[in-house]
Amino acid sequence: MKIIKSADAPGSPNYSQAVVAGGFLFVSGMTGVDPLTGKLAGATIQEQAACALQNCEAILGAAGALLQDVVEVQVLLARPEDFAGLNDAYARFFPSDPPARSVAKLGVEIPGVLVSIRMVAVAPFSASRTC
Repeated sequence: MKIIKSADAPGSPNYSQAVVAGGFLFVSGMTGVDPLTGKLAGATIQEQAACALQNCEAILGAAGALLQDVVEVQVLLARPEDFAGLNDAYARFFPSDPPARSVAKLGVEIPGVLVSIRMVAVAPFSASRTC
């Protein structure tokens, strides 16, 4: 097992941004928090989803992976009515041959947070490699 960290995405001492295990990269749920400001990227689902996906992409990059390596995405929405707006942002990151995806309701209410996105990617490298 290897822990992945990126300064280009929000982090916390309460969880690892990502873990490599068994040939897979597991990226923790990322919200639309701008890592530079520590504030939400905006008030719309499109802004927050795009930022959350950028945060996931930064963590993938820290591990040497790309969006093309993602095999599964789980999206948690605070408001189910934001589904169409989520798809607008999501399609820009996965324009063709998207990974498997599930969408569910975010169980915990976090003020202002509209979305949390987690990913699983195939690790394109050895878990013993230093990134």
